[in-house]
Amino acid sequence: MKIHEYQAKGILARYGVAVPRGEAVTTREQAEAVAQKLFEQGAQGVVVKAQIHAGGRGKGGGVKIAKSVAEAAEIAGRMLGMKLVTHQTGPEGKEVHRLLIEETLPIERELYLGIVLDRAAARPVFMASAAGGMEIEQVAAENPNAIIKEYIDPGTGLLGFQSRKLAFGLGLTAQQIGQASQFMTGLYRAFEETDASLMEINPFITTKDGRLFALDAKINFDDNALFRHKDIKELRDVTEEDPLEVEASKYALNYIKLDGNVGCMVNGAGLAMATMDIIKYAGGMPANFLDVGGGANAEQVTHAFEILLMDKNVRAVLINIFGGILRVDTLANGLVEAARKTNIQLPIVLRLEGTNVEKGREILKESGINFIVADTMKDAAEKVVAAAGA
Repeated sequence: MKIHEYQAKGILARYGVAVPRGEAVTTREQAEAVAQKLFEQGAQGVVVKAQIHAGGRGKGGGVKIAKSVAEAAEIAGRMLGMKLVTHQTGPEGKEVHRLLIEETLPIERELYLGIVLDRAAARPVFMASAAGGMEIEQVAAENPNAIIKEYIDPGTGLLGFQSRKLAFGLGLTAQQIGQASQFMTGLYRAFEETDASLMEINPFITTKDGRLFALDAKINFDDNALFRHKDIKELRDVTEEDPLEVEASKYALNYIKLDGNVGCMVNGAGLAMATMDIIKYAGGMPANFLDVGGGANAEQVTHAFEILLMDKNVRAVLINIFGGILRVDTLANGLVEAARKTNIQLPIVLRLEGTNVEKGREILKESGINFIVADTMKDAAEKVVAAAGA
């Protein structure tokens, strides 16, 4: 689950991570009031920041500096309701519903801090780089040596020598090392205690008077741990998520929309990944990742099928099921019910194996619906790609 920048900064502040003063607003009048307050508190300027779940906001016109209350109000009025297009939103962009009005700071250096789970090492990795303000993927591709890494033992947490090593690697002054160590310790505590999967500060800045701040903040959380964090779960903004992914979450379906035209329904994440790979190998493009899970019932299968068909880009559907816990006859009943309910006209290619497979095939045959049956995954991929092209 993703959250907005202002929400992320609220969480970090609770762990002692320094963030600029500011407040989220949803109207021009609120923006004017917050800007007025910040100027009265001594701010030399304010920054108006669009709150969407995407990076590259500044390049898209979603981050603007104002030198007066009136200018802040005018910028907020223009920004609210705009379609903000960045390299992460796609050409359709995202509508801006809220803003963060924040004090400007006298920036001296822009750095980078981030924590992610390294699955290969089976532990979190704390990353730092002097190349702040840039996409970390770009830094890693162009100059991997610019990224300093410290792997953290979950049993001990971030140790003092590790945070100091990162701070020295960033070239901070002797007077800033202790402050940076406290900053990083708070950041790691927030990562661990909120069950985050990603925590990124870009840029992490030093000011001309020697202070350290999280000028931006991005946090993603492990969905499987949200039952432990009801307060964090309430921060979810479904307006920022793909409508089909939101719909799928209502039925405990694992769905991610992609850019292709071949709809996929599979049981098991590994088989789903292999299915998408073999579609690509056959010359096609998957339209989604959809794992109905091992314990899906006919109702969930029906909903999964309906969600696939809501994607207007889908030209053919591949259903690849290895029946274990999810029996093939259960899947077949769900497919027939969904096909009749939606009056589907698209080609549907089936590759079915496993528990009660013969019974499932009989159900599909007696349905009278023209399913295309494949013997192998390779055969299924070739048939569905051909059908989508046709």
